[in-house]
Amino acid sequence: MIREEDLIPTWLVDLQNKGLQTNGLTSGGRRGGAGPSDDQAFVIGDRAVMIPTANKPAEASPYRLVRTASGLALQYEGKTLMYMDPVKRPKFYDLKTRDGIPYHKIAVLHGSDVLASTVIQNCIRWAPSKRCKFCAIGNSLESGATIPVKTPEQLAEVVKAAEELDGIRQITLTTGTPNETDRGARYMIEVVKGIRKVSSLPIEVQFEPPNDIRLYQELKDAGANTVGLHVESFDEDVRKKMMPSKSAIPLETYFDAFEAAVAVFGRNQVNTYVILGMGEDVEKTVEGCRRAAEIGVYPFLVPLRPLKGTLLEHAEPPSSAYMETVYRRVAAILEEHRLSSAFSEAGCARCGACSALPFFEKSVGAGSR
Repeated sequence: MIREEDLIPTWLVDLQNKGLQTNGLTSGGRRGGAGPSDDQAFVIGDRAVMIPTANKPAEASPYRLVRTASGLALQYEGKTLMYMDPVKRPKFYDLKTRDGIPYHKIAVLHGSDVLASTVIQNCIRWAPSKRCKFCAIGNSLESGATIPVKTPEQLAEVVKAAEELDGIRQITLTTGTPNETDRGARYMIEVVKGIRKVSSLPIEVQFEPPNDIRLYQELKDAGANTVGLHVESFDEDVRKKMMPSKSAIPLETYFDAFEAAVAVFGRNQVNTYVILGMGEDVEKTVEGCRRAAEIGVYPFLVPLRPLKGTLLEHAEPPSSAYMETVYRRVAAILEEHRLSSAFSEAGCARCGACSALPFFEKSVGAGSR
């Protein structure tokens, strides 16, 4: 049987790519949404990691969860590797708002201690000819798993309950793109203000680059701690193919936004999501990560998650060897520019459960939790 420290990061890379057959031994998990989904959070040692359990690769994964006398065992091709437990269902999921909306339709638990919400579930890019091929933001709305728009009051109510009942430690707020001007940033300001009436937990806000850079300072003044400006790929050919509408925002606009946001929030408090496995040129990808890091932006790498109901549902995730190679190269860049997930106050970089990158940081000395 392998030790927990041996699992990270090599085994985690493979597990997050290929997913896990849970054999009905767990319940819950996430379905649909704006980011990685079709997964469940597990505790491995003292770490929470998100592992695909409901997408196509997971159905045929060589990794299986098996109940034994010693607990739930992670097995690979029939061999027990280690024991692990799913993160417990949060208590706040059992509550409803005054008007009868279940709390879990307003915000959900990510990892073991992150409360996350897609504040505006609608997106102007959701039409079949426009949508990002990896995104499932409209699917959860169509299935009734969430509501179109969460109000500041609703989110404040859920935050308060989740903090008191489940000990959440940070908040991540993302959004569909409602327009081509502020792209949801103005509404985020109101949401952050509402949450600040009941909580002092660190908050990350995520949206496409707005056309008015003054909004970054307004978000900071409202109480936001970090910002996510998610480019998804630094390869323009991939952006045009995978994001036919969003790719109309040039890469240079993202780099301008990185500089403007870092000027307000500081180095390591701005991050960008980078999805690997969509056919990208690896050198363009690494160079984009390097350029972002030079500005002070943390490039958060994740493997392509082929989500059910998306246009990439039947795609193959990247190989584990490819992921490990890019993780190591980008971890070295993070070390060079003194960036680390551990230094981020909130959001995807701080949580790190959907990626193995934070564990490679430690291996090259870029920082640890």
